[in-house]
Amino acid sequence: MNTLPKVPDIARLSPRVIRILGQNGPSKFVLQGTNTYLIGTGPERILLDTGDQCDAYLPFLAKVLDEERCTITKVLLSHWHHDHVEGLPGVRQLLAQRDAKDSHALQVWKFPHEDDEADWQALKDNDEIQTTGATLRALHTPGHASDHLSFLLLEEGAVFTADMILGGSTSVFEDLSAYMASLRKLQALGKDLVGRLYPGHGLEMENGLSVVQEYIHHRQAREDEIVKLLRHRAQSQGLHKASAMDLVKVIYKDVNPDLYPAAAHGVDLHLQKLQQDGQVEGLAEEDGQGDAVWRLKPNARI
Repeated sequence: MNTLPKVPDIARLSPRVIRILGQNGPSKFVLQGTNTYLIGTGPERILLDTGDQCDAYLPFLAKVLDEERCTITKVLLSHWHHDHVEGLPGVRQLLAQRDAKDSHALQVWKFPHEDDEADWQALKDNDEIQTTGATLRALHTPGHASDHLSFLLLEEGAVFTADMILGGSTSVFEDLSAYMASLRKLQALGKDLVGRLYPGHGLEMENGLSVVQEYIHHRQAREDEIVKLLRHRAQSQGLHKASAMDLVKVIYKDVNPDLYPAAAHGVDLHLQKLQQDGQVEGLAEEDGQGDAVWRLKPNARI
């Protein structure tokens, strides 16, 4: 893993945003760790995400609550992945230790998913959650996960991107078509709403709209490269079908082969999107390694 820039344990990022690092990193999966955010300016605030049930996180959260002379009355969960939701019991316990009524009054909000707890309240696209000094608008941004939410901070023209956009790394996704649609949804909001980005992992980013556009360009360039390679194999080499691994060995020829399986997963997701777009088709066969085989459709375009 490349050396990651330091993310402080606690950082005030604006008059209404404090980041508390989840203490569950570093690793290639969570980078420096999961970012949680205390949002608002008054005695009752919002906590966005709770980390991964790491005991070392809670003293830092308690320190911020003491310094700010505030409590948490609402928790927003960006998506179901464990490194964002499994810290919730610890947060509840901390609030109960500080004041039992705070724990009982805590509201937990999230876009619905089958793994949700019964007492979590449902957030939908464009719902707004308010506290003193901050208004958060939920944006359903699936792709990384089906229930993924980003949040506009209306007072700042900033976006909490959770795992859709990361600080210092590209994101992973389970559905590329949905992911690209979510990126374009952010892009369409314009620079007045998409200014600073507060990601789920890594450091905050300025010029958020440019970052969103770079993410879109990166994915579109990879898709175009796959189509060009399939066409070249068919026209110049007489090879009219290919597996994701066949393509990886060309596209990533200068990369350590140990990384090929992960790269093949990403290429396969691109191929699935291209199939949905009518550019390629999957064949009812497998190569010698048991991998799915694809071919370019005659009407494919770049």
